[in-house]
Amino acid sequence: MSHLPAFGRRAALLGLTAALTLPRARVAFADAPGEARLVVVLLRGGMDGLFVVQPYGDAAYGELRGPLALPQPGQEGGLLDLGGHFGLHPRMTNLHAMYAANQATVVHAVAGNWRTRSHFDAQDMLESGAEQRLASGWLNRALGALPARPGAQHNGLAVGVDVPLLMRGPTAISNFAPRGSATPPPDLFARVAELNAADPLTGPALAEGLRVRGYAVSSLGMGAAVPPQRGGAFRALALAAGRLMARQDGPRVAAFELSGWDTHAQQVNRLNAPLFQLDEGFGALQEALGEAWKQTAVLVMTEFGRTVRVNGTAGTDHGTGSVAFILGGAVSGGRVLGNWPGLSEGALFQGRDLAPTTDLRSLAKGLLRDHLKLPPQAVARAFPGSDAAAPTGGLVRV
Repeated sequence: MSHLPAFGRRAALLGLTAALTLPRARVAFADAPGEARLVVVLLRGGMDGLFVVQPYGDAAYGELRGPLALPQPGQEGGLLDLGGHFGLHPRMTNLHAMYAANQATVVHAVAGNWRTRSHFDAQDMLESGAEQRLASGWLNRALGALPARPGAQHNGLAVGVDVPLLMRGPTAISNFAPRGSATPPPDLFARVAELNAADPLTGPALAEGLRVRGYAVSSLGMGAAVPPQRGGAFRALALAAGRLMARQDGPRVAAFELSGWDTHAQQVNRLNAPLFQLDEGFGALQEALGEAWKQTAVLVMTEFGRTVRVNGTAGTDHGTGSVAFILGGAVSGGRVLGNWPGLSEGALFQGRDLAPTTDLRSLAKGLLRDHLKLPPQAVARAFPGSDAAAPTGGLVRV
C-alpha cells in the first residue's frame, strides 16, 4: 500500500503545475584537499536491489519474483551480465560499460545498521551516520576537520532548493539551482496518468500529452516499451556538478538526492524511467568531469531494499537488504562484492527480505579513509559508535 495521501484527479491536475517547481533531484558540494573527488548519491524511497541487480543464478529467484524476474543475459530484453550469477537491469547501459571497464563495483545484500521499514527513520539514519537523527550529516562531519585547499573558490555549494542532512553541519553550504533541474519525477506523471486512465476525456489527452513530451507509456506502467526521454533533473545536476568539480578550484565532494524508488505497484514498468535517468546521470557525470573522472569515486546507496515476494499489485513493499554501487575512474571495479546469503526460505530476513551481510557504513568509511585520505579520527567522527563496521578496503585503486 502506498504511504502517500490519497487525492483525486482534479487535485492531481491542479497540483501538477506546482510540482514543476519542486526538483526531485538535488546535489550539495563541499571542499576537501587534494585531487580526489567523492560523490554520494542517495536514492530515496527504497530501491529494489533484487530487481536492479538480479541474482538469476539463484535457484529460488525466478519462483519468488515471478513477473519481476527479467530474461537472463543473452535473451531479448535480458539482463546485462555481471560475470555470471548476477545481471544488471537493461536500462543501466552506462553503468554496465563502466563495470566492463573495471570502473564500477556492485555490492549486494547491503543495508545500514538500522532495521526499520520507515522511510523517514531510515533516511535520517542513512544521512546522519548514527542510530538516531543528528543535527549534522556524516559527510559534513567527516570534512569538518579538513582545511580548504589554497585557492579554492567553493567551500560548500548546494545545487537545488535544499541541502540534504548528509551535508548539513559546520561546513558552510551555499545554494545554486541550474536551469533544467526542476523537473517532476516520472512517478508523479504515472500517478496522474493512472488516476485519469478510465476517464474518456482526460485519460487519452494526458496519455497523448505525455507521449509528445517524450515520456514513454511503458515507463509509466501503461504499455509499450519506448525509452523515456533523455535528460531530466538528475542528468542536468550531474552535468552541472561534474563541470564544477572538474575545475582546479572547484569542489571535491558532492551529494545527490534522487527520488522515485518507492514501488508498491507496477514495478516492472514504473522503474524504467528512474533507472534510465540514474544511468544517464552517471554518464553525464563522467562526461563533465573529463580527466578528473580518474580521481573520482561515486557511492550510490538507498535507505533499504524491498520484499523478496511480489505483492498483489505487481510491486514490492518495504524490505531490508538492497544493493550499492561504487563507480568512477578511481574505483577498483569489475566485481560483484558482498557475501551473498541466498534466497532460500531459511536464509530470508524475517522470512520476507534479502538478508543484509554488508554494512553501508563500512563502504562509506572505506572511501573516506582510502580515497579522501581522511585520518582515523575524522572517519570515527563521521560515524559515531560504528566500531563494529570496519572500513572496507580495496574499493579504490592504490
